[in-house]
Formats: sequence, C-alpha cells, structure tokens
Amino acid sequence: MPLPLNSQPRSICILRLSAIGDVSHTLPIVRTIQSAWPDTKITWVIGKVEYQLVYDIPNIEFVVFDKKKGVKGYYEIYQAFKGRRFDVLLHMQMSIRASIASLMIPAHIRLGFDRARAKDMQWLFTNQQIEAKKNQHVIDSFFGFAEALGISEHILSWEIPIPEKDRAIAHKILPEGKYIVISPCSSMSYRNWSFAGYSEVARYIIDKLGLNVVLCGGNSELEARYAKYISKALGSSDNGDKLVDLVGKTNLKQLLEILNQSEALISPDAGPAHLATAVNTPVIGLYACTNPDRARPYLSKEFVVNRYPEAIQQEYGKSVEELPWGSRVKKPEAMLLIKEADVCAMLEKLLRKNNQNQTI
Repeated sequence: MPLPLNSQPRSICILRLSAIGDVSHTLPIVRTIQSAWPDTKITWVIGKVEYQLVYDIPNIEFVVFDKKKGVKGYYEIYQAFKGRRFDVLLHMQMSIRASIASLMIPAHIRLGFDRARAKDMQWLFTNQQIEAKKNQHVIDSFFGFAEALGISEHILSWEIPIPEKDRAIAHKILPEGKYIVISPCSSMSYRNWSFAGYSEVARYIIDKLGLNVVLCGGNSELEARYAKYISKALGSSDNGDKLVDLVGKTNLKQLLEILNQSEALISPDAGPAHLATAVNTPVIGLYACTNPDRARPYLSKEFVVNRYPEAIQQEYGKSVEELPWGSRVKKPEAMLLIKEADVCAMLEKLLRKNNQNQTI
C-alpha cells in the first residue's frame, strides 16, 4: 500500500502516549484526518494520564497504555489488538518505550519520522517515513504524518469536550471578575522561572491591572512550593485576597475550563501552555531553555518572552543557527534572563489586543 494513499483507509491507529502538551499537539492532526476521511475508524494508543484529557472525544477508540505496569502493559496492548490489523499506524512518538509498544500493533503501513529526526532508533520500527523537513514547530512536524497520507489541508481545531460537572466545579472555585492564570512549573524544572519573578508579576496583575490571579498546576512538591511562595508574597498586599491558589486542586478537564475562561495564561514551556492554545486563550510563554520556534504555544507567537538566543550564546558561545534544531539549555539560571518588566510589558500588549478584539 504505497503512500500517499489513493483512497480512504478503513482504519488508522495513532501511537502517541505522552505528554500532555504533545497529545494536545496531536489533536489538530486527528481533526484533519477526521475531516478528510470521516468514515475511517481511528484508534489512539495513549498514556494513562493523558487519556484523562481526551477520553470523551467522540468517534475515537482509545486504548490506554500504562507504563507503570511494565511488561504487563505491553501484553495488554497485544491483547487489545490480537486478531486485528490496521491499514496505517502513525508512530508519532520517538522513544524506545513507544517503539516497543508499536510492535504490539499490527499494521500494513507503519509510518514514522524521517531518518534525520527519528531519535531512539525509531526508524527501525517503521516501514515508511514522513518527508524530511528542517526547523519545524512540533505541530507542523506532526502534520507531516497527514501530508504523507495525502492530506494537504491543516485544520487547527482541538475541540476537547469539557463535561458539565467539571465546568460547574471550575466556576465554583474561580474568583469573581476577570483573571489571569499563572501556571509556574514545567515537569522539566530547569525551564521554571523564579519564585520572585512570578510573585512580582502577580502583584502587578492585581495592583496595576486590577485583575485577579489564579495559580494552577499539579500536585508535585515543587509546584506546591511555588504556590506557597507566591501566596505568601502576595499576602502582605491589601489585594492578597485577589489571588486564588488552585495548584493541585483540579483535574485536567477543570483546568481546561479555567484556562478557557481566563484572559491569558503565563507559563514556561509546559503542558498548560498548549492546553490554553486548545481553547484559544492567549499565552505569554516564558522561553530561555527551549526554542520557542519549535515548542511555543502555537497561536501565541507574538506574546512569547524569548531569551533563548541569549541563553544559547551564553551556554555554547554560538548562535541559534549554528546549533542543531531543538538544542536546549538545561541550566535553571538561564531563565533568569527573563525579567519581570519583560513579562509585564507583554501583559500590557496582550490585554490591549484583547480589548481591541472585543470592541470590533
């Protein structure tokens, strides 16, 4: 079955296990395939945590892979697909774990990344590769899978359902009036900005802009420390009651609704930045350790606070163009290149644009 396909396939299996941000990046490709081939049956092999974000999307069969189960997790995938064969497997994750899982999925076409980008020897587990292209955003590289199948259109649509019970819970715990969400942490701690930086920006939002601040995040010890520090710093202000700490207190669906209702999100390179994009909420992305041209919030290019070029120069003594695409600076001090004034200025720019859009 050569590519591009000349006719609509009966079945496609997508293998993208993690993480939250990359699962969000995958959804426009899924929506594009559904639009082009509405009768194609789509199955998605996904991680246990990530499943909680998308489990109720209609017309997709989800098969959960729980990496914590070890060998048993692979056996469950094998059992789920025993006696089945897909027309196409889209192997969209470059990791040994995902590639081993791909062996449990029978498929005629096993489509993966081109040899130049196929990290962790992914090319050994595929029989077709997408076209090699340089210096792409992650979403654009994912669209290479649809293009390889013969679909040229790019549909930037996410449409993640939010159950009414989760909407209700979110609205119950949100402050009255407009607010900006700060999600201070990435799972990669070197990407995190400073306690003091977030505290000063939160104070600026409350005291100067007259808006509420909502802190969001998971239940890790580090995220709890960030929330405690920022809350304590704001507690001395007369407007301290305008900060709502929801760190570790929401599930993914509730977080999605909180982001949906927000004026904006402030975040480093982390999953919530891409969830906000999925609900069309603008994001002020804080980037010094990773290249925003590769990993920024896809619809918020103009609002990125970008200190990546300076961080690269300090770390490697070279320009961004002289290094491999996606090079990282894994030193937390790189994020200190971002100043509070940078973020506050970007906030002003974003809110001006929001106001202009509301008056049109």
